[in-house]
Amino acid sequence: MKKRILPVALLLLLGINLSAAAQDMQEAYERAEAMLTWNLTGKVFNSNVNPNQIDENRFWYMLNSRDGNRYTLVDVAAQTREEAFDHVRLAGAIEEATGTSVNPENFGLQNLRFYDDATTIRFEREQSVWSCSLQTYECSSVRTVQRPVPFSVISPDGTLAAYIDDNNLWVQVIETDERIQLTTDGEHHFGYATDNHGWRRSDRPLMKWSPDSKKISTFRQDEREVGTMTLWRTREGRPEADIWPYALPGDSIVPMLERVIIDVEHQSTTFLDIEPDHHRSSNCCGLIRDGVWVDNEWSSDSGKLAFVSTSRDYKDVRLRIADPETGSVREIYHERDDIFFESNLTSRGIPNWRVFHDTNEFIWFTRKSNWGHLYLHDLETGQLINQITDGDWNVVDILHIDHELREIFFTGVGREEGRDPYFYHLYRVNFDGSDLTLLTPEDANHEVTLSSDASWFVDTFSTFTEPQKSVVRDRDGNLIMELEEADIEDLMATGWQKPVPFSVKDRHGETDLYGIMILPTDFDENRSYPIVNAIYPGPQGGSLGARNFSPFQRLQAYALAELGFVVVAIDALGSSPIRSREFHTYYHGNMADNGLPDQIAGMKELAERYPFIDIDRAGIYGHSGGGYATAAALLQYPDFFKVGVSSAGNHDNRGYTYYWGEKFQGLLEGDNYENQAVHHMAENLEGKLLISYGTMDTNVHPAMTLLLVDELIRHNKDFDLIVMPNRGHGYANEPYHIRRTWDHFVRHLAGQTPPDAYRISR
Repeated sequence: MKKRILPVALLLLLGINLSAAAQDMQEAYERAEAMLTWNLTGKVFNSNVNPNQIDENRFWYMLNSRDGNRYTLVDVAAQTREEAFDHVRLAGAIEEATGTSVNPENFGLQNLRFYDDATTIRFEREQSVWSCSLQTYECSSVRTVQRPVPFSVISPDGTLAAYIDDNNLWVQVIETDERIQLTTDGEHHFGYATDNHGWRRSDRPLMKWSPDSKKISTFRQDEREVGTMTLWRTREGRPEADIWPYALPGDSIVPMLERVIIDVEHQSTTFLDIEPDHHRSSNCCGLIRDGVWVDNEWSSDSGKLAFVSTSRDYKDVRLRIADPETGSVREIYHERDDIFFESNLTSRGIPNWRVFHDTNEFIWFTRKSNWGHLYLHDLETGQLINQITDGDWNVVDILHIDHELREIFFTGVGREEGRDPYFYHLYRVNFDGSDLTLLTPEDANHEVTLSSDASWFVDTFSTFTEPQKSVVRDRDGNLIMELEEADIEDLMATGWQKPVPFSVKDRHGETDLYGIMILPTDFDENRSYPIVNAIYPGPQGGSLGARNFSPFQRLQAYALAELGFVVVAIDALGSSPIRSREFHTYYHGNMADNGLPDQIAGMKELAERYPFIDIDRAGIYGHSGGGYATAAALLQYPDFFKVGVSSAGNHDNRGYTYYWGEKFQGLLEGDNYENQAVHHMAENLEGKLLISYGTMDTNVHPAMTLLLVDELIRHNKDFDLIVMPNRGHGYANEPYHIRRTWDHFVRHLAGQTPPDAYRISR
C-alpha cells in the first residue's frame, strides 16, 4: 500500500531530513496540487451572471457570491438591482413548510419562476411544486411534480413527453401518465429517433417538435448492416462485451436516415418523399444541439418543415421544404464546397440558416468568400437577393431576428482592428446589409444574453488577464447599468499567476497565431526553464478554447507549470474555424500535420523573445486529438520534441468514427489515409513517450493506441504505457494520470527525481 507523501514542514517537524533537491521537488508538487482545477474552484466570486427573463423589463440571476448563491432581481426600465428575496427569511419559510433543513447560502431552487409582479416564487423541491409569498414569507405546496419519462423530449406546451420504447416512438401525457404509441414498425437497429452517432449513444430521441406540439420531425435510422465496434469491460471472471454499430471511414454500409413526420394527435407517420439522408449535419459535430435535432426548422404555424440535407463527404448541402401532410419535398437551394461546408463555425453551434415563409425569404451562411457571412435569398427561386455581411471576418451565431424592423443580432469575430481575432462581439445589421453596428465596444471576449425582443441584453466580458464584468446594454449598445465585477482576491491569494498572452508567426512567417504562456508562481527570469506545449490541434477548436478569464486551462496546465516548466498553448493553422476558411482547412487531407510546424515555429520565436526558455528541452502533451498530435510530434519531429504524454489519441482515423475522418481527411480512397496514421512512423521515436488509453473508451477506441504500441514494440522502441481499466474517454484529469504526467516531465525533461508515489487528493 502506497503511503501519502507528507508535506515538507511536517517531515522536518518529525525529524525526517530530505536533501535540498528532494525538498524543492516535494514543495513544487504541493504547489502544483494547489493549482489543480478542483482546488481553485470557488476562488472566483461574482463571475457567473446568467439572466432569466421574467417579463419585458425584469430578470433574475443567481450569483456565486462570497455569501453563497445569492439571487438578484433586476429591473432594466427602473435601472434597479436588488436581492430577489430575503434569503434567511425564505430559508425559514421553506423549513417550516417542508420540515427539512434549508441552507440560505445554497437553496438549490429547481425550476425557479417569479409570478404576481415578482411578489411570488414557485420552485420544485422533494417531488413537489412550492409557492412562496415574498411579502409574507409563507410557503405552501401547490401540487406534486409530474415527472416525464426518463430520456424524453418535452413538447413546447409542456404537456407531452416523447420517448423511445422498443425501437418505436411513444408520447406520455405528463399530467395523467397516459402512454401513447406513435410508431409500430421500429425494429432492432432500424428504429425511430435513434441517437447513435458512433461514440455518442443515448436513449433520448433525436427529433424536433412542431411549435403547436402536434407534430414531430424525426427519422427511422437504418444501421442493420453497419459494422460493429467492441469493447471489453473488465470484471472478475469473464470480461463483458459492449458491441454496437459504429461506422468507419470507407465503410460501404453506413447509417442512413429515413425522414418522417409523425402526427401525434392521429398517431400517423408520413415518410418524406426523398431518398434516405446521411447521418450528417451541416456543421460539426453530431446531429444534436441543445437537446434537439438540428437542421430542422418548423414554420411558425407548424404547416411546413424546412431542413438541410448534407452529403456524406460534407461537400454538398441542400435546403428543402417539406409538406408534413403529404410528405412532398421541394429543393430550394444547393451549395457545394470542394473541401467541406460549414453552416456555423463553432463545434456543435446551431446552423446559421433561417427560413421566413411569410416574406418568402431565407438567410444562408456560407464561407464561399473565404469568410463566414450571411446572405439573403428568395425562398421560391433560391436566388440571391443581397449579401448581408462581408469583409475579412466571420459571423459566428445568429442570436435574434427582428422581423418587423428587418434586423439581425449576431456574434462575430475578427472584425475589430488590432484585437484578438478570437474575441466574440455582438453586432446588429439590417437585412439589406446596411447599418452594421458594434454593440459591445470593449476590447474583450463578450458573452451576451438577449432579452426576448432584443430591446436589452446582458453582456459579460473578460480576457485571459482581466476578470469578468457584467453590464446591461440597450439594443444600440448603450450602457444601461452595471451588474457585477468578478472578485479574484482569493484566487490571487493562492499565488496563481495570470497567463501571458502572445502572438507569434506561423511556419511561413506570415500569419499571426495567438497563444498564452503560463509561468510557475516562483518564476525567476534568470533561470532556464524547459518548455511544454499543451496541445489540442482542432480542427474544430484549438488549444486555447474560450478567451474568458479563468483559473483553469486545458490539461491542468497551471499545475504543470509549478513543477518548473514554461507551459504554452498556441492555436495553429488548421486548429480553428474561427479564422478564415483557408486557415481552418490548412491541413485537410493530412491530419497528422496537426499544426505542429506552427507550434515549433511559435515555440522557437518565444525562446528568442524570452531568454529563460530552454528550447532544447521541449515537451508536448495532449488528450484525444491532443494525444494524437503529441504522438505525431515525437515521431515526426524527434530532433525538437524530446518528451511527450499522449492520452486517448485517435492515432489512425481509419479506426475512428467516420463523421470525423471523412470530413477532415476526406473519403477513404486508395491509400489517402496512410499519411495520417502515426503508427507508420513508430521507427522514428527517439524521445521519451508516455502513452495511455481507457479500455472502455467509446469515443477513441483503444485499438488505435494498440496499433501504435504494436509498431513501437516491433521497432524495439522504449516507451511507457498506462492502461486505465473500465475508463471511458474522460480519464485525463484523474489524479493518478495527472501525477504520472508530472513524473514523466520532471524525470525526462527537467532531469530531476520526482517524489516517490506522490498522492494527489481530490
